[in-house]
Amino acid sequence: MLQRFRSLILFCISGGLALFVDIGVLYVSRPWLGSYGGRVLSFLAAATFTWLFNRNITFKGPKEGSVLKEYLTYLSSMAVGGAINYGTYAACIQAFEMVRHQPEWGVAIGSVVAMGFNFMSARRIMKGTKA
Repeated sequence: MLQRFRSLILFCISGGLALFVDIGVLYVSRPWLGSYGGRVLSFLAAATFTWLFNRNITFKGPKEGSVLKEYLTYLSSMAVGGAINYGTYAACIQAFEMVRHQPEWGVAIGSVVAMGFNFMSARRIMKGTKA
């Protein structure tokens, strides 16, 4: 039980830090890619960050198998959470004038909505790779 709580706390920390990665990449890429294209790039950057953090800190321990396969499995699993996240972001952009002008609010709302699903998926993937 304590280990699960520790994992949840670290996963939330990872997500909080990834939120800054997400917003930063969106801020930099938005002038060239727009609010939607920039969000795709920022999500991929944030998902890569969380994979590295969770692999090395949250669910650390011996792993077996290909790192690339684990990464691609993680990204594909996060795709459902990413769709939830992106859909929430896009809905907020459409619904709220404030979010159109400050899309970081949409990023934050989408991240919170998708966090629960992503935790369960990441835990299953990372725990499943232990020797």
